[in-house]
Amino acid sequence: MSEPEKIYDVTTYGRSSIDLYSQEVGSPFEEIPGFHAFVGGSPLNIAVGCSRLGLNASLLTGVGKDKVGDFLLNFLKKEKVVTENIPVIDGARSSAVILGIEPPDRFPLVYYRDNCADSQITIDHVLKAGIEKSRMLEVSGTALNIEPTRSSAFLAAEIARKNEIPVMLDLDFRADQWHDIRAFGVTTRAFMRNANIVLGTEEEVLAAFLTHESQLKISHQQISAPEIKGDIDAAIQGILSFGVDALILKTGSRGAIVYLTDGTIQEVPGFPVEVVNILGAGDAFAAGFIYGYLKGWNWYKCCRMGNACGAHVVTQLGCANFTPYENEILEFIESQGGF
Repeated sequence: MSEPEKIYDVTTYGRSSIDLYSQEVGSPFEEIPGFHAFVGGSPLNIAVGCSRLGLNASLLTGVGKDKVGDFLLNFLKKEKVVTENIPVIDGARSSAVILGIEPPDRFPLVYYRDNCADSQITIDHVLKAGIEKSRMLEVSGTALNIEPTRSSAFLAAEIARKNEIPVMLDLDFRADQWHDIRAFGVTTRAFMRNANIVLGTEEEVLAAFLTHESQLKISHQQISAPEIKGDIDAAIQGILSFGVDALILKTGSRGAIVYLTDGTIQEVPGFPVEVVNILGAGDAFAAGFIYGYLKGWNWYKCCRMGNACGAHVVTQLGCANFTPYENEILEFIESQGGF
């Protein structure tokens, strides 16, 4: 039986949204005078980031039969992201997010995801998406929060593993998207058995092993940046015990740390820049990492590429709209002394 022809470099799976960003940096959320309309959602951001780096990226998400869905599809097509695998779902709404920008350390956000279309991805949608024709599959942890998208994501991973396609799980912990924060860990730990690479922040790694709600604290409605108590070393070893090839820990301005199952630990420094907005930096990191991974680079160089892409985005106002192109990020890296 011949191997399916690879027509996509990467398929990203999960949430997509219209992101309404404060027009005034530093304005308290309650006093925001107006909003910029951008696009967002971790898998969408990663797909756009990969496309700008020259990869053929397919996005598997869902949009509603509404103008927000039209807005998202129009942007994605202009960015040369493959949209043929994005169903327009009757009776569901395209997702929305409202975000404040109060640097250096407050970035509050509000999700509007009731009956959202990207949670309605079905097994049939996955079967039609050509996962077996991808060189890599990336799945967002939020895609595992409810049915039918949860079981559909597991099927996508099964198809990938059957076809020897590497699977990356971006933990993407958003506490308010789960009926019980402990369910995030139960579900993502099960999914990790199908993953080659797990990507997340220290807080997200800890979230995968939460046992009590008292371990979680969210200040100033910073849903994407919770404070979580736990044993990070035990959590790291817990993830590695599931048989993944690598855990990539994003550490913000410090860069990233690679943990391998053989006990290897490799710290990868970041690039110092002036921060405007941290939202979307992790997705830019993922795009840069995937770019390097698919080129066969070593873990260190993949993470340096990811760090550079993340550094670029934190100097900007939004997420996917501001991810770097291949030539400009390679020039940036060269200007900073190279990989």
